[in-house]
Amino acid sequence: MIRIMIADDHAIVRHGLRQILEEDSEMKVVAEHANGIDALNWIRSNNCDIALIDIAMPGMNGIDMIKQLRKDVPGLPVLVISIYAEDQYAVRLIKAGAAGYLTKECAPAKIVDAVRCVAGGKKYLSPAVIELLANEIGDAHQDSPHETLSDREYQIFLLLASAHPVMKIAEMLNLSVKTISTYRSRIMEKMHLSNNAELMHYAFDKRLIE
Repeated sequence: MIRIMIADDHAIVRHGLRQILEEDSEMKVVAEHANGIDALNWIRSNNCDIALIDIAMPGMNGIDMIKQLRKDVPGLPVLVISIYAEDQYAVRLIKAGAAGYLTKECAPAKIVDAVRCVAGGKKYLSPAVIELLANEIGDAHQDSPHETLSDREYQIFLLLASAHPVMKIAEMLNLSVKTISTYRSRIMEKMHLSNNAELMHYAFDKRLIE
Protein backbone atom coordinates (compact mmCIF):
# COMPACT_ATOMS: atom_id res chain seq x y z
CA MET A 1 0.00 0.00 0.00
CA ILE A 2 1.35 3.44 -0.97
CA ARG A 3 0.48 5.93 1.79
CA ILE A 4 0.13 9.50 0.49
CA MET A 5 0.03 12.87 2.24
CA ILE A 6 -1.54 15.68 0.19
CA ALA A 7 -0.78 19.37 0.82
CA ASP A 8 -2.81 21.87 -1.21
CA ASP A 9 -4.72 24.93 -0.02
CA HIS A 10 -7.78 24.18 -2.20
CA ALA A 11 -10.21 21.67 -0.71
CA ILE A 12 -11.66 20.76 -4.11
CA VAL A 13 -8.18 19.91 -5.42
CA ARG A 14 -7.43 17.72 -2.41
CA HIS A 15 -10.78 15.96 -2.82
CA GLY A 16 -10.15 15.40 -6.53
CA LEU A 17 -6.67 14.03 -5.95
CA ARG A 18 -7.96 11.67 -3.24
CA GLN A 19 -10.61 10.34 -5.61
CA ILE A 20 -8.11 9.81 -8.43
CA LEU A 21 -5.51 8.11 -6.25
CA GLU A 22 -7.82 5.89 -4.22
CA GLU A 23 -9.36 4.44 -7.35
CA ASP A 24 -6.13 2.44 -7.35
CA SER A 25 -6.45 -0.24 -4.67
CA GLU A 26 -2.73 0.05 -3.87
CA MET A 27 -2.95 3.72 -2.87
CA LYS A 28 -4.36 5.42 0.20
CA VAL A 29 -4.42 9.09 1.18
CA VAL A 30 -3.52 9.11 4.88
CA ALA A 31 -3.62 12.87 5.47
CA GLU A 32 -4.64 16.16 3.83
CA HIS A 33 -3.40 19.63 4.73
CA ALA A 34 -4.19 23.11 3.42
CA ASN A 35 -1.15 24.72 5.04
CA GLY A 36 2.53 24.04 4.40
CA ILE A 37 3.53 24.28 8.06
CA ASP A 38 0.74 21.93 9.16
CA ALA A 39 1.81 19.43 6.49
CA LEU A 40 5.44 19.62 7.58
CA ASN A 41 4.55 19.15 11.25
CA TRP A 42 2.37 16.15 10.40
CA ILE A 43 5.16 14.50 8.43
CA ARG A 44 7.60 14.99 11.31
CA SER A 45 5.44 12.86 13.61
CA ASN A 46 3.65 10.49 11.21
CA ASN A 47 4.52 8.09 8.43
CA CYS A 48 3.73 8.22 4.73
CA ASP A 49 5.43 6.93 1.59
CA ILE A 50 5.14 10.08 -0.51
CA ALA A 51 4.22 13.74 -0.09
CA LEU A 52 2.16 15.22 -2.92
CA ILE A 53 2.34 18.99 -2.59
CA ASP A 54 1.41 22.27 -4.27
CA ILE A 55 3.81 25.22 -4.61
CA ALA A 56 1.69 28.14 -3.42
CA MET A 57 0.38 27.43 0.08
CA PRO A 58 -0.14 29.55 3.18
CA GLY A 59 2.27 29.07 6.05
CA MET A 60 5.10 27.66 3.95
CA ASN A 61 5.44 27.44 0.18
CA GLY A 62 6.35 24.25 -1.64
CA ILE A 63 9.96 25.19 -2.33
CA ASP A 64 10.72 25.94 1.31
CA MET A 65 8.83 22.84 2.39
CA ILE A 66 10.91 20.61 0.11
CA LYS A 67 14.14 22.08 1.43
CA GLN A 68 13.03 21.52 5.03
CA LEU A 69 11.91 17.97 4.30
CA ARG A 70 15.33 17.22 2.83
CA LYS A 71 16.76 18.05 6.26
CA ASP A 72 14.05 16.48 8.44
CA VAL A 73 13.00 13.42 6.43
CA PRO A 74 15.62 12.99 3.69
CA GLY A 75 14.25 9.65 2.50
CA LEU A 76 10.70 10.88 1.84
CA PRO A 77 10.00 11.42 -1.88
CA VAL A 78 8.13 14.60 -2.77
CA LEU A 79 6.01 14.97 -5.90
CA VAL A 80 4.90 18.49 -6.85
CA ILE A 81 1.60 19.14 -8.62
CA SER A 82 1.04 22.77 -9.60
CA ILE A 83 -0.91 25.17 -11.78
CA TYR A 84 2.41 26.56 -13.03
CA ALA A 85 3.85 25.33 -16.31
CA GLU A 86 7.04 23.28 -16.19
CA ASP A 87 9.22 26.10 -17.47
CA GLN A 88 8.27 28.34 -14.54
CA TYR A 89 9.21 26.18 -11.57
CA ALA A 90 10.10 22.58 -12.45
CA VAL A 91 13.89 22.92 -12.65
CA ARG A 92 14.11 24.88 -9.39
CA LEU A 93 11.98 22.33 -7.56
CA ILE A 94 13.92 19.35 -8.90
CA LYS A 95 17.13 21.07 -7.79
CA ALA A 96 15.59 21.69 -4.37
CA GLY A 97 14.95 17.96 -4.00
CA ALA A 98 11.56 17.18 -5.58
CA ALA A 99 11.35 13.72 -7.13
CA GLY A 100 8.92 14.85 -9.81
CA TYR A 101 6.78 17.66 -11.17
CA LEU A 102 3.27 17.60 -12.63
CA THR A 103 0.90 20.31 -13.76
CA LYS A 104 -2.74 20.22 -12.64
CA GLU A 105 -3.76 20.02 -16.29
CA CYS A 106 -2.28 16.53 -16.66
CA ALA A 107 -4.44 13.43 -17.10
CA PRO A 108 -5.46 11.54 -13.93
CA ALA A 109 -3.60 8.45 -15.15
CA LYS A 110 -0.36 10.45 -15.18
CA ILE A 111 -0.81 11.38 -11.53
CA VAL A 112 -1.22 7.73 -10.58
CA ASP A 113 1.79 6.73 -12.69
CA ALA A 114 3.90 9.51 -11.18
CA VAL A 115 2.98 8.57 -7.60
CA ARG A 116 3.81 4.92 -8.24
CA CYS A 117 7.11 5.86 -9.90
CA VAL A 118 8.22 8.27 -7.16
CA ALA A 119 7.09 5.98 -4.33
CA GLY A 120 9.27 3.29 -5.94
CA GLY A 121 12.35 5.44 -5.50
CA LYS A 122 12.58 6.81 -9.03
CA LYS A 123 12.33 10.31 -10.49
CA TYR A 124 9.27 11.23 -12.52
CA LEU A 125 10.31 13.63 -15.26
CA SER A 126 8.03 14.51 -18.15
CA PRO A 127 9.60 15.08 -21.60
CA ALA A 128 9.17 18.84 -21.05
CA VAL A 129 11.07 18.74 -17.75
CA ILE A 130 13.82 16.55 -19.21
CA GLU A 131 14.28 19.11 -21.99
CA LEU A 132 14.42 21.96 -19.47
CA LEU A 133 17.05 20.14 -17.41
CA ALA A 134 19.08 19.42 -20.54
CA ASN A 135 18.95 23.08 -21.52
CA GLU A 136 19.98 24.02 -17.99
CA ILE A 137 23.11 21.87 -18.30
CA GLY A 138 23.87 23.25 -21.75
CA ASP A 139 23.49 26.85 -20.57
CA ALA A 140 25.30 26.38 -17.24
CA HIS A 141 27.70 29.19 -17.97
CA GLN A 142 25.15 31.48 -19.63
CA ASP A 143 22.63 32.18 -16.87
CA SER A 144 19.74 34.44 -17.78
CA PRO A 145 19.11 37.26 -15.28
CA HIS A 146 16.07 35.53 -13.73
CA GLU A 147 18.18 32.43 -13.02
CA THR A 148 20.38 34.46 -10.67
CA LEU A 149 17.42 35.08 -8.35
CA SER A 150 16.97 33.15 -5.13
CA ASP A 151 13.92 30.89 -4.88
CA ARG A 152 11.97 33.49 -2.87
CA GLU A 153 13.03 36.29 -5.24
CA TYR A 154 11.97 34.19 -8.22
CA GLN A 155 8.58 33.47 -6.65
CA ILE A 156 7.98 37.20 -6.09
CA PHE A 157 9.32 38.01 -9.55
CA LEU A 158 6.67 35.75 -11.15
CA LEU A 159 3.91 37.26 -9.02
CA LEU A 160 4.98 40.79 -9.97
CA ALA A 161 5.22 39.76 -13.62
CA SER A 162 1.66 38.42 -13.38
CA ALA A 163 0.50 41.94 -12.38
CA HIS A 164 -0.16 41.18 -8.71
CA PRO A 165 0.21 44.37 -6.60
CA VAL A 166 2.74 44.42 -3.77
CA MET A 167 0.01 44.42 -1.11
CA LYS A 168 -1.61 41.31 -2.61
CA ILE A 169 1.72 39.49 -2.83
CA ALA A 170 2.41 40.33 0.82
CA GLU A 171 -0.96 38.82 1.74
CA MET A 172 -0.40 35.71 -0.39
CA LEU A 173 3.05 35.00 1.08
CA ASN A 174 2.23 36.11 4.62
CA LEU A 175 4.97 38.75 4.52
CA SER A 176 4.91 42.48 5.17
CA VAL A 177 4.47 45.01 2.37
CA LYS A 178 7.87 46.45 3.32
CA THR A 179 9.52 43.04 2.89
CA ILE A 180 7.95 42.53 -0.53
CA SER A 181 9.05 46.03 -1.57
CA THR A 182 12.60 45.21 -0.48
CA TYR A 183 12.52 42.01 -2.53
CA ARG A 184 11.16 43.94 -5.51
CA SER A 185 14.05 46.41 -5.34
CA ARG A 186 16.56 43.58 -5.08
CA ILE A 187 15.00 41.79 -8.06
CA MET A 188 15.09 44.95 -10.18
CA GLU A 189 18.74 45.50 -9.28
CA LYS A 190 19.81 41.92 -10.02
CA MET A 191 17.98 41.85 -13.34
CA HIS A 192 18.95 45.40 -14.35
CA LEU A 193 15.33 46.46 -14.77
CA SER A 194 13.77 49.83 -13.99
CA ASN A 195 10.06 49.19 -13.50
CA ASN A 196 7.25 46.63 -13.50
CA ALA A 197 6.55 47.13 -17.19
CA GLU A 198 10.09 46.05 -18.06
CA LEU A 199 9.81 43.14 -15.63
CA MET A 200 6.55 41.97 -17.19
CA HIS A 201 7.94 42.31 -20.71
CA TYR A 202 11.01 40.27 -19.71
CA ALA A 203 8.88 37.48 -18.20
CA PHE A 204 6.61 37.37 -21.24
CA ASP A 205 9.58 37.38 -23.62
CA LYS A 206 11.15 34.45 -21.76
CA ARG A 207 7.78 32.66 -21.76
CA LEU A 208 7.72 32.56 -17.97
CA ILE A 209 4.17 33.91 -17.99
CA GLU A 210 1.37 33.77 -20.54
